[in-house]
Amino acid sequence: MDKFVVSARKYRPLTFDSVVGQSHISTTLKNAIANDHLAHAFLFCGPRGVGKTTCARILAKIINCQNLTPEIEPCGTCDNCVSFANNSAFNIQELDAASNNSVEDIRSLVDQVRYPPQYGKYKIYIIDEVHMLSNSAFNAFLKTLEEPPSYAKFILATTEKHKILPTILSRCQIFDFNRIQLQDIVDHLAGVAAKEGIDAEPEALAMIAQKADGGMRDALSIFDLLATFGGGKNITYENAVANLHILDYDYYFKITDSLLAQQSGAVLLLYDEILRKGFDSHNFLTGLAGHFRNLLVCKDANTVRLLEVSAAVQQKYLEQARILDTGYILSGLNILSGADVQYKTSKNQRLLVELALIKLAHLPSAFRLASIPLEAGQKKNNAA
Repeated sequence: MDKFVVSARKYRPLTFDSVVGQSHISTTLKNAIANDHLAHAFLFCGPRGVGKTTCARILAKIINCQNLTPEIEPCGTCDNCVSFANNSAFNIQELDAASNNSVEDIRSLVDQVRYPPQYGKYKIYIIDEVHMLSNSAFNAFLKTLEEPPSYAKFILATTEKHKILPTILSRCQIFDFNRIQLQDIVDHLAGVAAKEGIDAEPEALAMIAQKADGGMRDALSIFDLLATFGGGKNITYENAVANLHILDYDYYFKITDSLLAQQSGAVLLLYDEILRKGFDSHNFLTGLAGHFRNLLVCKDANTVRLLEVSAAVQQKYLEQARILDTGYILSGLNILSGADVQYKTSKNQRLLVELALIKLAHLPSAFRLASIPLEAGQKKNNAA
């Protein structure tokens, strides 16, 4: 049996062009290399799983490559590239600051900086989770980070830039990584599925991308989970809903239809069914608020693109938004937001959610009653 390698490692980008959703970073770094304008210290910031460490390794590989391609990509055949691929590159050192955050660890690193690389042009130090360094460690690192030897390059990566001392920030060239867009994640997962011979439904991939919340590593981990559940042959929307414990969109559409028809009993029964399936009331409440937000977005053709759902689900939203009044959606959002604020302090949280649902079911009647005096006033004016 072949040893299984998770997709996040198996399909980790090896060139800047293969990094997903960070073209502004890739272009800047490639131009810096091409024009020989490389800084001595870089700080890569952004959410988890968006490519910070990957880009750090690619940059380290490229600047030591002996035969760069015209596209500023590593040749893959020189001694430096081969040693990097075999994890035997002595001129590239990685330090995990989460577990090596003391003054002694940094002093050891500073001592190593004094020695030039055995081969290759640069000695590169990649420090991951750099915000975990202690204040004393940061202070011990300051002088070396500001005036390192010409052959030393430092690449720092962090998910929490605000925890880093301003004196460190001022000595680095800062690159802010974006959350990867939903469609970019879906397209990448579709490519991985094709390479693995897995039949993946677009709705399932869209759900994976939403669950990953802009992180490619999380998306690939979820992809592996669902592929395993499907026997390595398929990934379906139903399997994704079951395994990721995500409330199906259909529930929100059914509940909204029942609310519009003022069928409060049907709404409460649907809510009870959701609870019996093990879903959390608060997640349901925030999910329904998100559903109303998506309906509001669909009321304007210019904002439909803000929906982060598959094409099939987007069409459902557009159809339901057509039969809903904007005033009803806004009032519904106000009720749901109020219930969300009160949820944690409520002693009977189920009753709180049920009251919010009943209010939503009676909103159409309230709107009709509010319009009666206005209509009567208009008739009286017309008669006069």
